[in-house]
Amino acid sequence: MSTKQRVWFITGTSTGLGRSLAEKVIAHGDRLAAAARNIKDIEALKELAPDRVLTLKLDVHNEDEARKAVSATLDAFGQIDVLVNNAGYGLLGAFQEVTDEQVRNQFDTNVFGLMNVTRAVLPALVERRSGHILNISSILGLTSYPGFSVYSASKYAVEGFTVGLAHELAALGVKVTAIEPGAFRTKWATTTLEKAPAATAAYSESSGGVRSWLTGLNGAQPGDPERAADIMIKLVETENPPLHLVLGRQALQDAKDKIGSLYSSIEKWADVTISGDFDEPVVDKFPQ
Repeated sequence: MSTKQRVWFITGTSTGLGRSLAEKVIAHGDRLAAAARNIKDIEALKELAPDRVLTLKLDVHNEDEARKAVSATLDAFGQIDVLVNNAGYGLLGAFQEVTDEQVRNQFDTNVFGLMNVTRAVLPALVERRSGHILNISSILGLTSYPGFSVYSASKYAVEGFTVGLAHELAALGVKVTAIEPGAFRTKWATTTLEKAPAATAAYSESSGGVRSWLTGLNGAQPGDPERAADIMIKLVETENPPLHLVLGRQALQDAKDKIGSLYSSIEKWADVTISGDFDEPVVDKFPQ
């Protein structure tokens, strides 16, 4: 156990990775502000360590609720050391299949909700010139699969926000890390996964194939949420944590494949790329 007792503020602690992390934080001896939309879902966390756990009702869409939750945490514990933006959900369906409402709701939770909580917590971190923000992204924020175009778009936004935020906070003593899990054994692919209202025959082999694959994968995901939680606790104790942390063997391979593919494409089209600058010869023959 670390000699320093940290204060964690974690969203989305009712199930899955957020719940595993919350329980591990308590077992580690740290103090915890656990947030969820339905506070009844997290009452059991309070019972594990009544003097070290604060449970909070928080809908991340509501900026006022976020501010009140942060204020309650500061009143109870005096500080916040670690913010874990974990609240979020998946959306499965080819872009043509999902509705405008589903797209907007996805971004409201996965992106704007995350930003609401971050905006509420930041003043406390910046004032103390310390802290660590963990944004739970996804390997689908680095790559994508058919049927996850909208979900990936939301996680790509989280990735961009994380990188920019890290640059803004680097001189202020606040660290930022994007966590990019692969398939972990949680309810993400079942009860918390939203789907397009109807499947379209044209996408039966692409997004339809992924839908079938997910059904078969349920309960057999290689990722262990308990181990992921242990890793994140150790991460915040690290002097120089990474900006990106991929979690899971398959996620690692997906990340390597994406980097290799991107590098190959950039190199292949390099002459065309630089020909867009002044004083460079225009390339009229594109690579095949």
